[in-house]
Amino acid sequence: MLAAERHAAILAALDGRPVVRVAELAGKLGVSEMTVRRDIDALQAAGSVHRIHGGAARAGVLAAAEPGFPANARRQAAQKRAIARAAAQLVLPGMTISVTGGTTTVQLVDHLAQIEGLTVVTNSLPAADRLHRLTAGGRGPAVLLTGGERSPSEALVGPLATAAIRALNVDLCFMGVHGVDVDAGITTPNLAEADTNRAFADGCGHLVVLADSTKFGVVSLARITGLEETSCLITDTLPAEPGFARHTLVTTPETIKDARKALT
Repeated sequence: MLAAERHAAILAALDGRPVVRVAELAGKLGVSEMTVRRDIDALQAAGSVHRIHGGAARAGVLAAAEPGFPANARRQAAQKRAIARAAAQLVLPGMTISVTGGTTTVQLVDHLAQIEGLTVVTNSLPAADRLHRLTAGGRGPAVLLTGGERSPSEALVGPLATAAIRALNVDLCFMGVHGVDVDAGITTPNLAEADTNRAFADGCGHLVVLADSTKFGVVSLARITGLEETSCLITDTLPAEPGFARHTLVTTPETIKDARKALT
């Protein structure tokens, strides 16, 4: 199959779908994954697609769109649960932590209810509600919910949220993100959420980013912070790009144990 035919097939596979995987394309086209990656690079250079970790996305779709919370919650659900379980191992009794909006971070709170002396600062409405239900009638973490304007990701953002967050200091911040890129850093399509999350990042001892592997290589409108500002990045699959190596932790007991030592 000629390169032009493969390129047309890749674009056809993205018709009606936001993302397509390298392995899937290689199987359909009968070529190696390396050939597919080169084709995706060529299409990205032409502005036809956006390369992401493990695949390709329709140009201009993922970077600009902000899916609602219910739609996002169904994506990569098992990976998000695994990431949350690993992240919870970084939390020690008596800590003050912050939890930003997102469908991965909300999974984290399921593991926080029984940690003694914990204080949780959050702008996530689902996270605050879940913690309330988990600890109703008993002892549990103290929960501080910021004010602000509700975003499509069910997070409170804007000047009120940002002002409240900037008045506080926490040990660890667990941040959910829309995109993670070596050069562009941590990004989101929502300008107000970017400003609010920057306040979270500025007010923590250590920034822990929770991102499943579909977020790698995605660049959104607004930058939150650079990848170098993160203490660690917890994910399900190690990205191939070398720039991620010193920031990224796959969710295995060994790497989380190492991270816990480094952060405490």
